Amino acid sequence: MAPLAGTPETPSAAEGGAGPGDGAGPGPGSGRRPGRRLAPYWLLLPAGLWLAVFFVAPLFYQASTSVQSGSLEEGFRVTWQFSNYSDALAAYGEHFLRSFGYAATATVLCLAIGYPLAYMIAFRAGRWRNLVLVMVIAPFFTSFLIRTLAWKTILSDGGPVVGALSSLHVLDVTSWLGLTGDERLLATPLAVVCGLTYNFLPFMILPLYSSLERIDTSLHEAARDLYATPATTFRKVTFPLSLPGVVAGTLLTFIPASGDYINAQLLGSPNEQMVGNAIQKQFLNVLDYPTAAAMSFLLMALILIMVSVYMRKAGTEELV
Repeated sequence: MAPLAGTPETPSAAEGGAGPGDGAGPGPGSGRRPGRRLAPYWLLLPAGLWLAVFFVAPLFYQASTSVQSGSLEEGFRVTWQFSNYSDALAAYGEHFLRSFGYAATATVLCLAIGYPLAYMIAFRAGRWRNLVLVMVIAPFFTSFLIRTLAWKTILSDGGPVVGALSSLHVLDVTSWLGLTGDERLLATPLAVVCGLTYNFLPFMILPLYSSLERIDTSLHEAARDLYATPATTFRKVTFPLSLPGVVAGTLLTFIPASGDYINAQLLGSPNEQMVGNAIQKQFLNVLDYPTAAAMSFLLMALILIMVSVYMRKAGTEELV
């Protein structure tokens, strides 16, 4: 059909013209101003500057300190003294092992205590859910130091806890295992682990609850319709779907517990000192800054290695 007079002829697609959907015209975002495209980066700028000033810069400073030599009187200077790392590991290797052992034990205890509690809050608490959550985070309303001092009072010699455990002959068993002393709990490995478990338990419960709360309950109903027992439902449905919370909770517990020194200082003895106590001593008492910085980087490197291995393990089906 011939075009009407005075109407410009539109070239067809066969003749090389662009159709409505060929993208020749201006796209939806072609009219945006350049400032709008840069807006997300401007919003990230304050956080980037904060990390650069208060994290990256101190990290580089500590890295340079770890390879220095000298003394406080003569001054420290960078001499690329990498032997600070080997000397620190040789002198305080036992502290590193003790720290990771205490942190791993506290993490396992937090998972054993926190998972059932998080499961109850997510699926059984009902109208009491908010109240129980407030009770979980209630320890955060007081300082870390006060909470640990409270445990020092609870576990004090001659207190009700020691008396009850002694009458039940529990202390005899724990003393035989090397966890406690004779008729006492303070200044023992068990006291340090108890303090770590209590102080970091909310960091385990909250990620677990968040992960469990997102599970669709219809999946449990489907498992029951397929004649799955409660144990099978938990093993095949609930636990696999809650693995992100398990991984997050164990990391949030293990990492800070490894570098903690308050619990070992207040609830333990010199025999229970962790690597955090040794770093504090080198920084504040001995004033050996290069060794303290080297120990800090060793702790960070070892934690990163363990976390990387754990994350690779958690990303496979071997944890299911």
